[in-house]
Amino acid sequence: MLSCKDTTRLISRAMDTSLPIAKRIRLRLHILICKGCARYERQLLLIREILRRPDAAWPLPEVRPGETLSEEARERIGKSLRNA
Repeated sequence: MLSCKDTTRLISRAMDTSLPIAKRIRLRLHILICKGCARYERQLLLIREILRRPDAAWPLPEVRPGETLSEEARERIGKSLRNA
């Protein structure tokens, strides 16, 4: 079984390269049983999407119901991304 530390590294690597089938299976199994690593993967995917589309409409889509940013925080982040 992969550790969470190994899993987070593999999640990042898998977004840039193709992993061997055995590692992909171990990664998927860990993510299925570990809420923390599953959340990390969702957050990383959201960050990648935002960085690819800096003009994205605000507010950002929710990652999970109930996990939202305040309107003030959204405006600050949006302004920072537009000025980057």
